[in-house]
Amino acid sequence: MFARLREDIACVFDRDPAARTSWEVLTCYPGLHALTLHKTVTNPLWRHGWRWLARWLAHWGRWLTGIEIHPGATIGRRVFIDHGMGIVIGETAEIGDDCTLYHGVTLGGTSWNKGKRHPTLGPGVVIGAGAKVLGPILVGAGAKIGSNAVVVREVPPGATAVGIPARVVTADEERKREDQATRMGFSAYAISADMNDPMVQAIHRLIDHAAATDARLEALINQLQQGGVACGDAKATADRFDPERLNEMLD
Repeated sequence: MFARLREDIACVFDRDPAARTSWEVLTCYPGLHALTLHKTVTNPLWRHGWRWLARWLAHWGRWLTGIEIHPGATIGRRVFIDHGMGIVIGETAEIGDDCTLYHGVTLGGTSWNKGKRHPTLGPGVVIGAGAKVLGPILVGAGAKIGSNAVVVREVPPGATAVGIPARVVTADEERKREDQATRMGFSAYAISADMNDPMVQAIHRLIDHAAATDARLEALINQLQQGGVACGDAKATADRFDPERLNEMLD
């Protein structure tokens, strides 16, 4: 038990630059408290059939730490919960070794049926603050889930999932999108000149381009009509495009 505790303390120093001393980590890190209670008390009680007692002690652990871990959840070694407030880990969730969870994360279910209904995280997964991973899906080894993402489909190993619902981006796709994003004037992962959402910004650029094209087309149609060319169908098609309405929908 003490060897596992030393291992958990060491992983805090590896992943949190704010950690100063082992005593500080032992006394001031609710993530460590919640995981230690789960691994040494509530999960063993659950596996040995003491279900009510396990739930009752887990309830008190939630009250003390702000982290709710069902006693039936399976959690690997060197898992780090940073800050931790508001984390919910369901009964059939499985968390692999070396995973990192930030505050507000939910590993939840989407069904009332018994059986496997919570996610499985492979080794080395990082889940950002406020993200929700829902259902009996697999998040592959080394994958990253962006803050506030809602993941309802499997994430391949090494991929990144962002957005609501989450869009899965592989490492190769991410590099290509970043290159294209640089040419367009924003970064594909939420770091842009004015910090707007990059996907919305890209759509706005496309709409602006379409609006400019529509204006040129309308000018061309007007000139053709002045020259006696009938352009009724083309005029009607151009009139159906309303960039202002699309911008309002995105805002």
